[in-house]
Amino acid sequence: MYQKDYILRMIEMLGDLLAAIFGLVRKGEYVQASGKIERIYYDMLKEDASFFRSIPKEDLTRKLLEDHNYTNGHLEILAELFNAEAELQLARGNTPGCLEYSEKSLLLFEFIDLRQKTLSMDRIDKMRRIRERIDNLHLSGESGTAGQK
Repeated sequence: MYQKDYILRMIEMLGDLLAAIFGLVRKGEYVQASGKIERIYYDMLKEDASFFRSIPKEDLTRKLLEDHNYTNGHLEILAELFNAEAELQLARGNTPGCLEYSEKSLLLFEFIDLRQKTLSMDRIDKMRRIRERIDNLHLSGESGTAGQK
């Protein structure tokens, strides 16, 4: 029970940190936002961001659950961080980066949603927004390449 309470407190604290990061992104302070995200990876998940970035989305849940003994709480923290990374990449105009982080975030949120015993409207809403972002990125990519032919 102690482990579960600790993870829940970390997730609550992460919400406050992410709100500050989104504020930096809105102000255009991308370097500061990126630095804060980098620190959160290590502070909360004990690995640096590059470790998580290097895992292909097809192996993400298996690798973290089996090889690193992460819990659903850890995966939820990572899903939130990937979502923040996606927003930062979108603000920077990095469509491929935004798409990659969005897909990884959605994959983790969907995995957690299937395994949780409680319904989370907040998670469902985040998954909807991420799906919309992914769809919009795909649509803008298709219209961008259509004009280049």
